[in-house]
Amino acid sequence: MDEISLIQESRSARYRDALHALGERYGSRLRALEALPEHFAIEVDEVVAQLAAEFRMTPITIREMHQREPDFEVLPFVEAAMRLCVGFQDGAGLLFVIADPLDARTRGYVDQRMRARPTVPYRWSLASVGDMNAYLAAREKDVRAMDTLALDAAIQRKSEISALALTLQGISHDDSPIVRLLNSTIYDALKMQASDIHLECRTNGLTIKCRIDGVLNVVGRADGRDVADQVLSRLKVISELDISERRVPQDGRFKAHYAGRDIDFRVSIMPNLFGEDAVLRILDRYQLSQASGALTLETLGFQDVDMHFMRTVAAMPYGMLLVTGPTGSGKTTTLYAILTEINDGLDKIVTIEDPVEYQLGDILQIPVNEAKGLTFARGLRSILRHDPDKIMVGEIRDPETAQIAVQAALTGHQVFTTVHANNVFDVIGRFTNMGVDSYSFVSALNGVIAQRLVRQCCPECAVEEPVDDDALVRSGIDPDAARAFRFRRGIGCAACRGTGYRGRRAIAEALRMNDELRQLLSERAPLGHIKSAALRYGMTNLRSAAVCLLSRGETTLEEINRVTIAD
Repeated sequence: MDEISLIQESRSARYRDALHALGERYGSRLRALEALPEHFAIEVDEVVAQLAAEFRMTPITIREMHQREPDFEVLPFVEAAMRLCVGFQDGAGLLFVIADPLDARTRGYVDQRMRARPTVPYRWSLASVGDMNAYLAAREKDVRAMDTLALDAAIQRKSEISALALTLQGISHDDSPIVRLLNSTIYDALKMQASDIHLECRTNGLTIKCRIDGVLNVVGRADGRDVADQVLSRLKVISELDISERRVPQDGRFKAHYAGRDIDFRVSIMPNLFGEDAVLRILDRYQLSQASGALTLETLGFQDVDMHFMRTVAAMPYGMLLVTGPTGSGKTTTLYAILTEINDGLDKIVTIEDPVEYQLGDILQIPVNEAKGLTFARGLRSILRHDPDKIMVGEIRDPETAQIAVQAALTGHQVFTTVHANNVFDVIGRFTNMGVDSYSFVSALNGVIAQRLVRQCCPECAVEEPVDDDALVRSGIDPDAARAFRFRRGIGCAACRGTGYRGRRAIAEALRMNDELRQLLSERAPLGHIKSAALRYGMTNLRSAAVCLLSRGETTLEEINRVTIAD
């Protein structure tokens, strides 16, 4: 043993002996720990370092504690303050900081609590009593504020859960057969990851359909017109609609609690010859975020050239990026993926949506509330006074919103938004019809993305299956060019519910603006000239992207014909 080690060992022994002696004098070991530096006339940090070495711990200062994230779940704040011991996150494990190295009771208490987490490693560190008290005092105000917020959230959550709780036990124990029918329908639709539920009244009763992977499937029927009317009345009650009104359309919404999360439902009720039809749009944030683990353009299935285009346009400092397509084509999801990729914390990003479908970290998200007067136009006007760098508008529906969005893009903001149109060229007409000056619009526009979602062959049951030449010709595909294609089709299995398809991926056509295209669009040149110029600059249309998936055996000829139009 070298000389330095001998000196350290002797110091540790003296500190240990002095700690016991002072503890007997003051009747308190914590008081003895506070008096130990004064007793030896040395700095507190040296005493802590020597005691830590004696008890095989690492020393830690209050500054280092403030730089770590406390974990008050494994050791609640009340226990931490009483025992002068705090747990901190430590990579994949935990770090417990204690002020009294001789407090075997607290260490045993922690060891017992960690038995519930057998796979989580943990280690010990030592802080001075003064640092520990100062840290806990600083955290006390934060913890009290967080407890108040948690209580308010719990009260609000309890009221939301009581509105419609979806569990198998709750459904089976409900006395009303109508309530059981509606709740079980919603429960089954969520299990199937449906995007919409259709309740259709017919002459002999109610037909129940779910839209799964973009296609409607009949999932159930209920006989009797009276049953259909009662189901629609129950739906109106939970959606806070007028149950006595059956002659005009009504729109509402409600929340349900399923599998530990809240899910929004947007309800549309329409009168028909036999009563009323209802469509429930399911807005499940969890399904969106968990569909592929992380929300990026790669996980949505775009081709490399389309992803490069989106990232290039998204990196521009100002201007407008439009995503277009029919309802349910994934427009909002694409914008979420773009915002997730560009959110580096350096820019103020604000969104206004109806509703907020997916929560994004460090981004201000504003839900539209037309009942309170918060429309897209009013919200967007207020957002511009909030010093934003990038703005996402969930959908442009009216001329006022369109005008404000274009002006925002022209005045140094970057605007991401969606609009309903069939392709990238129809977007120009939509804005013109809303009264937006075509020259201002094309000046603000950086690019347009038109997209669709294509069902993929089920990987569990897909088999090789050739396609005859006549079908290819009718689909506008040259049979000779298709000799190298790999045609596959799902035969149906339990994984795909017998459909032969499982999951969807996005295809897109992307139009990036340049001076020639801006001039052609502002002059309202013939559509053929605009298309020729766009193709000359590398635009790939939707049909070509769909045929590319077909050639790799990822989808079927019938599916691309359903989603896109042959050239």
